[in-house]
Parts: sequence; C-alpha cells; structure tokens
Amino acid sequence: MMPRKGRRVAGVAAAGPTWASIVLMRNVKGWGGACVLVGLFGCTSGGGDAGTGAAGGTTTTSTSTGTGGSGAGGDATGGTGTGGNGTGGTGTGATGGAGGSAGAPSGAYFPAGAWMYEDVSQAAVRADSAAITQWLENNGSWGTGEIRIDYSIEVLQKTPQTTYQSFIETADFYAPDCDAVDVPVPPGGALEGETGYECVSDGDCHLIVVDNDLHRLFEMWRANIVGGTFYGGCLAAWDMTRVYGVEGRGEQCTSADAAGFPIAPLLFSADEVAAGEIAHAIRFILPNARMRGGWYSHPGTHAGGPSGPAPAPVYGSRWRLRANFDLASLPNDGARVVARALQRYGMALADGGNIALTAQSDRFTVAKWAGLLGTFDLASIQPTDFEVLDTGPAIQLTYDCVRSAY
Repeated sequence: MMPRKGRRVAGVAAAGPTWASIVLMRNVKGWGGACVLVGLFGCTSGGGDAGTGAAGGTTTTSTSTGTGGSGAGGDATGGTGTGGNGTGGTGTGATGGAGGSAGAPSGAYFPAGAWMYEDVSQAAVRADSAAITQWLENNGSWGTGEIRIDYSIEVLQKTPQTTYQSFIETADFYAPDCDAVDVPVPPGGALEGETGYECVSDGDCHLIVVDNDLHRLFEMWRANIVGGTFYGGCLAAWDMTRVYGVEGRGEQCTSADAAGFPIAPLLFSADEVAAGEIAHAIRFILPNARMRGGWYSHPGTHAGGPSGPAPAPVYGSRWRLRANFDLASLPNDGARVVARALQRYGMALADGGNIALTAQSDRFTVAKWAGLLGTFDLASIQPTDFEVLDTGPAIQLTYDCVRSAY
C-alpha cells in the first residue's frame, strides 16, 4: 500500500485499553503497503510478499445464524422458507437466489448480511462500467499485464497458549483509524514474508490473528517484534459478531488494507477450491497509477495513493465477472471454482500492487495448491470480461477519518 499523507502518531506505547475505552484521536492521513497479522490467514501485500503462519495453527471457523432461503438459485442450507423468508439455523450456503438470502457460509468471519457474502450476480452495473474496464485494458491491464494469484497470506489463530501483548505505535500507526489495543501473538507464528515475528525484510510484515473466544479478528500492518519489544503499525481489530455498514470502521478510515477492508474474509483457500465453492467476494489489487486519484467508492472507506486519471478504476469498487464468460476456456476445475465466485460474489479493489488476486497460503489447510490451482491459471481473463457494479457515487478522498463505534 502507498503511504498515507499527513500527521502520524508515533512512539506511544499501547496500554492495552478495553474495547469500550479506546480514545479516538484526531490525526491521520496516509497508507502504505502493509501486511497483516490475523489468526490463521496471514497477510498479503500489494506486491505479493511471501508470508508464513503460526506453527500448529488451524484455520479459523465460525458459524452464523442466518435467514435460510429456498428461492430460485439459492443454495443456503440454514433452513428453508417459502420465498426465502423462513428463519434458518446456521447458514452454510452462499447468498440465495431470487427467493431469499442465505446465512453466512461455513467458516465465515462475519454474520449473514456482511457485504462480502452478498450475491451480486443480479446487481446493477455502473453506467460507465464498460469505459472503466476498457481503460484498464488499454493502459497496462492487471498489475503484471495478466491476472496472477498471490498465495502468500497466512492467517494465525489464538491458541490456549497465546498471550495478548501491548505494542509501541510506530509512524505507521494512524489515529483515529487504527486501534490501540492488545494483540494476541500465537507461539511459533510469523509475519508476512518472515520466518518469525521480526520484520527483517522491512516489508509489509502483516500480522493476522483470529480470536474465536472474543470473536475478534486482528489485522496489523508493519508489525515487528524485536528482542521482546513489540512495534506495530496500523491495527484493525474487527468485531466478528457485527455486520458492518457501508461505512465500515468509519468513512475516510483505513485498516490494515488501504481500502479499509478486512483482509482475511476476502482470501480464498485451497480447502474452498477443493470443495468446489468460494462463497464470498475476493480481494484484488491494481497499481496505484491505474486507479483514479483522489477518490474511493463503497464498500471501500479509504484509498492509499491512487494517481490515475478520471477514467481509471476507483479504489474500493466491486467488480463481477460477466455471466457469459466461457468457463470451459479455463484450464482446470480449480480455476472454474474461482471464476464462478467472481460471477456470483465478485471481487473488491482493496489495495495498490501488482499481483491481482489474493489467495490464502496452504500452510494450515488440508488441501494444497499444488495440482489444484496455479498462479497463471486465470491469466486469460481480461478487464473487459468484468462489469463494475453500481455501489453508489465515488467519494472524494480527504483522509479525515470519522470512526464508527464498535
């Protein structure tokens, strides 16, 4: 992510306040390419840095009670209802079809109703969608010229042996955007691109940790633990019991990802692909010069350092693979699973960088990427094979974060 512009809070040790007692300070601006510390999901950076997760961790799973639906095209398994209005049990399906909506998918981070689980296969398209996708195709296309997949992000999980640690805020911590609370640090874990918790490479060094007991998802950019001292950049502590509105954690507010999104819920895993379904939106990134400067759109709440002209894609926007895209043209079933998710749930423009799509590392998954899905297996998909969804007007970027309450 590109650095944000403006004042920063640096050199202040976090005292580990309770969730309710966090003081929101006015200060902000800027964003850089960071990696996050989040449970078992690891981090991905704009440049696709390699990441490793905690030893002995297991992928986080959580369930949500959802509204089941048996409407046309729906595949929710959390109960049935006529026309999709029956109340179901634990939702394990994707969003239902015309008849109603499903519960959150199995292993979801947030409850049913969270935007990344919304079926957008019938959603309205922006009037300038074709102009946006054609501009991107004519101006370098995806970051490396073709869709590639980054498998570097790990997600760690709090274990019984995990302790919460306070951290010293660095110049990469922005208030009020970031959360000054203690962070679980699982034994044997690692930052993105590192073998342990020390940020040796001076990269994004994301730390991502899931605490299912407290129902919190911790994602930190630029973490670094040296000689027992924990230094931290921007931390986003997500409440996994909450359905965040269009303003996310706050309008004009960043997170461990420049668009203000959570990272882990937008990663797709080898287990999902092997099972034949990805039931959520997918994270994607573009070079900053290929995103419109000074603007973002929902479901994003912030932008990093976009510098492209007006016709360029907008930070935070949501895209959908065309329904008539020829899935048979893809080289294997794994690629087709990802493509079907892009048709139904779409992808969200989360950060600046070159490797377009972000998957979760297979370090803690049962299925492995080898023989399932290769880095270039979606390379034939062009920008003009997508439609840009109408999620409301673009919002001018001011960096004046107004945080939402927990």
